[in-house]
Parts: sequence; C-alpha cells; structure tokens
Amino acid sequence: MKIEILGTGCPKCNLLEETTRKAADKLGVQYELGHIKDLNKIMSYGVMMTPALAINGKVVVVGKVPSEAEITTLLTNAMAG
Repeated sequence: MKIEILGTGCPKCNLLEETTRKAADKLGVQYELGHIKDLNKIMSYGVMMTPALAINGKVVVVGKVPSEAEITTLLTNAMAG
C-alpha cells in the first residue's frame, strides 16, 4: 500500500503523517509512506488545501487531520477495494 502525505511540512501536515503512521502500524499492513512537500506535485493531485492524504494514488482527505480511527477506516477500505 502506498500512502502519501501532501503538505508543505506545517505542523498539521506533520501531525497527519504521525497519525497515519500509527494507524498503519496498528493495522499491521505493509506500506510505503511518503511526504510530498513540492507544491506543484501537490497541485497535480488536484489538492488546493493541505494537509491531504492519498492512498494508492487516490486522495481521500483534504484540508484536515482526521482521527486515528478515521484513518484506520480509510486504510481498511483501501485494502478491501
């Protein structure tokens, strides 16, 4: 599973990365976590507000930091689909 944090490195972006890592580790899934900070690359995803979360190339959260439980649900749905 490929997980990407889209954000310039602000505190909220870093919190999203930390929370996502915790959720993925608790699920025990194999994943690759990247943090994209380049604005042009972020905009190429169609994202205009950060932080954002993409799972397997699909943006699933924009402009907020969801709870660990919400991220767990998003990751579980991505594994199922």
